[in-house]
Amino acid sequence: NLIVKAEKRGDVEMSINNLAHEIGVHIPKILLPAKGTDMSKWSVVACDQYTSQPEYWANVKNYVGDSPSTLNIIFPEVYLEDKNADERIKKINLTMKEYLDKGIFNELSEGFIYVDRQTTNAPSRKGLIIALDLEQYDYNRGSQTLIRATEGTVLDRLPPRIRIREKASLESPHIMVLIDDPEKTVIEPLASQTDKMEKLYDFDLMMDGKHIKGYKVDDEAVILNILKALKRLADPDTFKEKYNVGADKGVLLFAVGDGNHSLATAKACWEDLKKSLSEDEQKNHPARYALVELVNVHDEGLKFEPIHRVVFGVNPDELLKAFVDYCKASGMEAYIASASELQADNFNEQSSCEGRDSNLQSNCHNQSTCRSQSEHIIGFTDSAKTGRIVIKNPKHTLEVGTLQAFLDEYIGKNKGVKIDYIHGEDVVKKLGTKDGNIGFFLPAMNKNNLFKTVILDGVLPRKTFSMGEAKEKRFYLECRKIVK
Repeated sequence: NLIVKAEKRGDVEMSINNLAHEIGVHIPKILLPAKGTDMSKWSVVACDQYTSQPEYWANVKNYVGDSPSTLNIIFPEVYLEDKNADERIKKINLTMKEYLDKGIFNELSEGFIYVDRQTTNAPSRKGLIIALDLEQYDYNRGSQTLIRATEGTVLDRLPPRIRIREKASLESPHIMVLIDDPEKTVIEPLASQTDKMEKLYDFDLMMDGKHIKGYKVDDEAVILNILKALKRLADPDTFKEKYNVGADKGVLLFAVGDGNHSLATAKACWEDLKKSLSEDEQKNHPARYALVELVNVHDEGLKFEPIHRVVFGVNPDELLKAFVDYCKASGMEAYIASASELQADNFNEQSSCEGRDSNLQSNCHNQSTCRSQSEHIIGFTDSAKTGRIVIKNPKHTLEVGTLQAFLDEYIGKNKGVKIDYIHGEDVVKKLGTKDGNIGFFLPAMNKNNLFKTVILDGVLPRKTFSMGEAKEKRFYLECRKIVK
């Protein structure tokens, strides 16, 4: 009987490993801080948040003090242009090694972690910590891999991130990857099984990040069910019918929602490292995989928010005129809405749309019913005025495409002009109304259209959408070794 059980167990393990490999999944050994660690000080928000608010990160540093914290093993992007970047990177890598050597971590057995996150706007957002196979990921435009970017990857943003990861012994993810699972077959069933799982953490997140709970998912039958459900989503025939596409479109199972440049960095580092490895060494090297949080795009706790723009070091009037001229030169009609037009019925009728700012009426979650496809309306604010730009017959599908194409060209021609990508209208108003700045308000895209848009049109313009506002972003928490 023992032999039979052992053989059956071996079959299950083989089935799990083969299935996981087939769909680009790796079952990781996750590191968590040892018992007694102050988890509220350990866990900090994604490094690409609050990039124009150094006071936020100063407050985080004061709160953490000398406690073990992921703050010490990440590089907040607010500091990327500081002169001591190389020193900071070196310290990060040394701290990672120190945390490993001093027993800061406990390593879990192979498995996933089921996450239940409370945010300021949702009582529950469910996720699953897994690892993805970088061999099945391609961030380049037009890729047909199982794992893809949802927005354009800016290659210039990779070198500083590569310098951090290439000598790192650990990774800790803020990457959130989406699945399109309307029947809720992959993650949601775990919610009813938490009484049978080991609770790994349960604590308040700092800086109004609200609360998070995590449960160990290591039962073989449960893992097998998760993988089978993912496999069903990746079935080619189901995929073609679901999205009404032909055989020329490869299956998209995992769409990178947050942390696209972090995953692209992991991919770049792996491609460089594997050149020195044999085929056998490549198969199981930990750097081949990247830890992520998987989230269902249909989760009620997941909100798509717009990512606004603030441009620094400009004359707002000159920039607005340049925008109008750019549109006209590109074959579009564009004008700044007058005060009387701002009160007209064709603008005010949009004020009831969900998510619209009551003053600017620029943020609509249901673009298909709130505006004509032949017109874009983009709100702006500076130190002297608030208004909107109206663009007729736009060349891009989304407002963000129209605006970003112009800003890329304008910034390229005007040295000293900088741009930041902002979560939250209040921050745009605060920064955009300072002398020499201008803020732009953009609408959010409908999250239910994301997968089909990426499948049919390829990657979206960069910084098209945000999965929640800044304090709702993923906090660094779990870690994994990426060295042998």
